[in-house]
Amino acid sequence: MTKLTETQSIILSAGAQRLDNIAMPLPKGLHGAAAKMVVTKMMTRGWLQEVDANLRKGEPLWRETGDGHGTTLVVTDAGLLAIGIEPVVVQTMAAIRKNANIAPAPKPPTPRAGTKQALLIALLQAPEGATMEAIIAATNWQAHTARGVISGALKKKLGLVVTSEKDLRRGRVYRISQPD
Repeated sequence: MTKLTETQSIILSAGAQRLDNIAMPLPKGLHGAAAKMVVTKMMTRGWLQEVDANLRKGEPLWRETGDGHGTTLVVTDAGLLAIGIEPVVVQTMAAIRKNANIAPAPKPPTPRAGTKQALLIALLQAPEGATMEAIIAATNWQAHTARGVISGALKKKLGLVVTSEKDLRRGRVYRISQPD
């Protein structure tokens, strides 16, 4: 195994643990001429490589190129081998970390049977829909409570599409739209 300074070892080890093996930011206290000297030495040995920084991803900059772009430092396969890590292991760990950040799709909530909410859904799913008077009579809620349940629980939480239309004979009629 190659003889590394403590600083070189810290830079390579930290980069191996980050997504895309980015070696930035450098250890605290390492800046200016000292940082340039360490990085230059590591680049000549092939342990670090300077690549364009993806500013949209928020990658940290090593240096600005003057045209509104910048570069960052990436640990190379040779750098990984210098600290005793097989590049394949790092790629596998990066893939695991990347996939761990992807949250599984949330399970859609389901209404409980026998509740006033379930009764309201049944009323709204009927072909003729339901008027506010019918909803109030069936649930024993006040009108503002029924409208709140339709807006909050049914539309926002359950994701149901509830429509309302004016019927000349019955007044305002609420329905749950069936998916096409």
